[in-house]
Amino acid sequence: MSEVVAPEQIDIIEILKLIPHRYPFVMVDRILSMDVGKEITGLKNVTINEQFFQGHFPGQPVMPGVLILEGLAQVGCVMAFYANPDAIGEKLVFFAGIDKARFRRQVVPGDQLIYKLELLKQKRSVLVMGAKAYVDDKLVAEAELMASFS
Repeated sequence: MSEVVAPEQIDIIEILKLIPHRYPFVMVDRILSMDVGKEITGLKNVTINEQFFQGHFPGQPVMPGVLILEGLAQVGCVMAFYANPDAIGEKLVFFAGIDKARFRRQVVPGDQLIYKLELLKQKRSVLVMGAKAYVDDKLVAEAELMASFS
């Protein structure tokens, strides 16, 4: 297996080379830092232009919690590929499970979501990650995510 060293930051162009998601379903804008195979920090700028705000909720826009989890999962996917570079271009990473999901605060237009994940364990093609999302250093969501290469 070849080893990949993560650049200091990973922009959206590089992220799109790794994950299959496209607008309007890309929930991460940049990777801020990564310790390959250990932890990763990503960023999502939340704007009023997001399509989901049209219906969630008119007059009081709130980012759906499932989309915060999706953003965490997408950042985890980037980490999974850097930890397993032979899978890049050959496999996809799929959600295998979500445990202990909790939502602590609302996320609204103008917020900047910071996603922080750590790899808890990897057994063959299955990864388990501790995931937390923050706005202004305040915890807004957390979960344990499981992903699998396919």
